Amino acid sequence: MGLYVNPNNANFQRSLNSSIYVDKSLLIAEINRLVNTEKCFVCVSRSRRFGKTMTGNMLSAYFSKGCDSREQFANLKIAKDLSFEKYLNKLNVIKLDLNAFYSNRTPQEIETGVDPKKRDVVPIFTRAVVLELRSIFPNSNIIGNESLADAILKIYATTGEQFVIIIDEYDVLIRERVSEQVFKSYLNFMNAMFKNDNLAPAIALAYITGILPIVRDKVQSKLNMFDEYTMRDSWSLAQFVGFTTDEVQALCDEYGMDFEECRRWYDGYNINGIETYSPESIVSTMRRKYFQSYWTQTGSYEALKDFILMDFEGILQDVKTMIGGGQVDVNVNSYLNTMTDFHSKHDVFTYLVHLGYLAYDREKQQCYIPNREVRDQWILSVQQSPDYKGLMELVNSSKLLVESTIERDASAVAEALNKSHEQICNNLNYNNEGAFQAVICLAYFYANLKYTIVKECPAGKGVADVVMVPYVPNTPALIIELKRNSCEKTALTQIREKNYGAALEKYSGDLLFVGVNYDEKTKEHRCVIEKFVK
Repeated sequence: MGLYVNPNNANFQRSLNSSIYVDKSLLIAEINRLVNTEKCFVCVSRSRRFGKTMTGNMLSAYFSKGCDSREQFANLKIAKDLSFEKYLNKLNVIKLDLNAFYSNRTPQEIETGVDPKKRDVVPIFTRAVVLELRSIFPNSNIIGNESLADAILKIYATTGEQFVIIIDEYDVLIRERVSEQVFKSYLNFMNAMFKNDNLAPAIALAYITGILPIVRDKVQSKLNMFDEYTMRDSWSLAQFVGFTTDEVQALCDEYGMDFEECRRWYDGYNINGIETYSPESIVSTMRRKYFQSYWTQTGSYEALKDFILMDFEGILQDVKTMIGGGQVDVNVNSYLNTMTDFHSKHDVFTYLVHLGYLAYDREKQQCYIPNREVRDQWILSVQQSPDYKGLMELVNSSKLLVESTIERDASAVAEALNKSHEQICNNLNYNNEGAFQAVICLAYFYANLKYTIVKECPAGKGVADVVMVPYVPNTPALIIELKRNSCEKTALTQIREKNYGAALEKYSGDLLFVGVNYDEKTKEHRCVIEKFVK
């Protein structure tokens, strides 16, 4: 048993000891299907605080020969799976936290001002691991300056022993933009370890995790044996990326928290059809018993601001659309997964998907802001930029708009929508119905604090453009119907005749019908509001 070779299960035990632990142990069953196959190279990229380190600790505890973890897993789901006994503490594990090696400089290095970006970490962790390998396998004739790949190859040749390689934060050198020399050294290490036909039989599994997928320009060709499971496509591992709806519902029941409120704050990442929540946010909410932004507090909003202010055509307009509740098209295939090669807004948005600041709709090939917690971070970011001054004016005035609607002040509502239209559109023509809806949702931004907003809501004999269902007491529900070059009263007639109120048949409070018409000739909105009495 060592620090890096065949570590014990103490880190996983800390997770089990936590007051809130969500059982993700069936991930082991999925991984066991890959061990000793051509698909044994796994790269899992997730946003920060989505459970990467805990997962690595769990896999290490399961595979490592340096401990007996049977009792740890006895009450977990994996214990009932047919594959449980197959590799339980039967393989050698080498577990590395690359961020720790990058960050932990010696006092002498700090004193002499060694630039961490020029500090080659490969020889550092190689020496540490090889030293342990020499102690554990003394008959394999490993020499002190052996490369890690050669040391493992000698062990396999003399003993037939196989290894599981677990690397956490494998992409830290990419994210920290280290020097070209340091990066090449690391790339050579990865290439020697994982693209080596002689070494392949000795590697039963390689499991690497990070925030970004594998770099596509210089690295992917060398590491193309890895299957990638990302924030936009995790296929068979999707249920193990963050918390699922069922898991969050169970925690809300146990801790007496409002599940619907929890969804409004933290839901929105749909990964391969599975609604996904940030574990950091959910656990913090359950422990503290109130809803606020938790996950976003673990990182600086400056990182988000720097990217959304990049001078790419269309990025400002798309940010406005997304903050207003809309979705925008994104080509996720152009981004090279680096921190330097941003050539379009599509690269920026794809990067923000991997960071968790955006979610990705795979069917529509669009991105969007997933929930209130993340939207608050976007608002904080754009507040600091003069480029977004117009947007902030709308956000700040949105509270008055909501109040005007509730008070049935139709002229004030129309005036606010005129302002919203001017700010969000490049020209004074709505390109399509989606753009019309985006303006409405942006103008009613403050409504997110009071309402669940549903666009294209099935209702009665048709589909209502926008339905707002309140979750704050003594707040009326809203049904908004949009028209162009028609009449706002016609919109109200449509709401009544097609019985859009049926969408809220279980709602017992006040209900307001809001008809909005936009006249392309006058460039103005007109509005009429009617209170529905059941």
